[in-house]
Amino acid sequence: MATTHPYKTLTSSEIQPPLLRHCRPNPSKPSRHRAPTLSFGNGGERSRKVERVRGGGVVARIAPYTRFAVVTGANKGIGLEVARQLALEGVAVVLTARDKKRGSEAVDSLCHESDLSNIVFHQLDVRDPSSVNSLANFIRSEFGKLDILINNAAVVGVSVDIEGLRALNIDAHTWTSGKATNLIQGVIHQTYDEAVTCLDTNYYGCKRVTEALLPLLKLSTSGARIVNASSLASELKRMPNDEIRNLLTDVDNLDEEKIEHLLSTFLEDLKNGGLEAAGWPMMLPAYSVSKMVLNVYTRILAKRHPEMRINCVRPGFVKSDINWNMGIISAEEGAKGPVMLALLPDDGPTGCYFDQTNLTRVW
Repeated sequence: MATTHPYKTLTSSEIQPPLLRHCRPNPSKPSRHRAPTLSFGNGGERSRKVERVRGGGVVARIAPYTRFAVVTGANKGIGLEVARQLALEGVAVVLTARDKKRGSEAVDSLCHESDLSNIVFHQLDVRDPSSVNSLANFIRSEFGKLDILINNAAVVGVSVDIEGLRALNIDAHTWTSGKATNLIQGVIHQTYDEAVTCLDTNYYGCKRVTEALLPLLKLSTSGARIVNASSLASELKRMPNDEIRNLLTDVDNLDEEKIEHLLSTFLEDLKNGGLEAAGWPMMLPAYSVSKMVLNVYTRILAKRHPEMRINCVRPGFVKSDINWNMGIISAEEGAKGPVMLALLPDDGPTGCYFDQTNLTRVW
């Protein structure tokens, strides 16, 4: 049985050399400006053809893909870049997004700009059980298994005065250190409805997708990997309430029922206007709490499925829509951590938190 890695800083150079041993980009690239048809093997003798139609044209290809990945929330930003980097490593990728048009356009752009033929789009709304089940049925019927799940879909869950935020001219250090908490209270507001959406997307949505795809991940012949996109806001030192912080640290006595009770308490305190008095984080409250419990869920899953490598990762302060483009690093840089964890060797760490490509203790 695999054991959880001891907590230490683990650099990408220590982890990465063995990762790509069995991962190779598809040597025969489709010509530019064509919409290739994808044929993915499910690891057995048979291959099922997956056709992607663009502009009425279909081009047939057979490719011996044996590793399959799902990336949620992947029509832009970090998710799009994770999909691209995995495809470049020879993984067949199902890029998902809520919006069909944007998702299809994202796949087209990857095919044209990066000459990739091993990416398909499937619509997914992580908040909609029927949409999640549709994705699971697609994976089951077309591939027969799943090897990698990247839970990237997330929302920040607040209303913001963009012009007011920009006028504050907050630098990256002030933002990421939490020192901006008091500065932003006049321009960023946490409403109850937005908090519900945030928790339902960032935690319950991740859980919904993971549970639907777990039976397929268990069929992986190359060792399943689950990577949950976390955040600096998830670090427990940012939780003012000692009791809640200690509760979230004690993963041996935590389960999904206790997590959901905690989230219900958070929403009740928010509805009553008592977040600060109850000791909840005031910097993007719902987002921070959603990522804190996502870290806990990651650890619970890792204990429950020791044969898999299941980790969470902070991609870094990436310039993206979720932080109103205040970030300072590129999506390409931010994708390195999730991709590294998706390609971990069988003896790699599990149940851990990574700050980009460095294994770090945060609980």
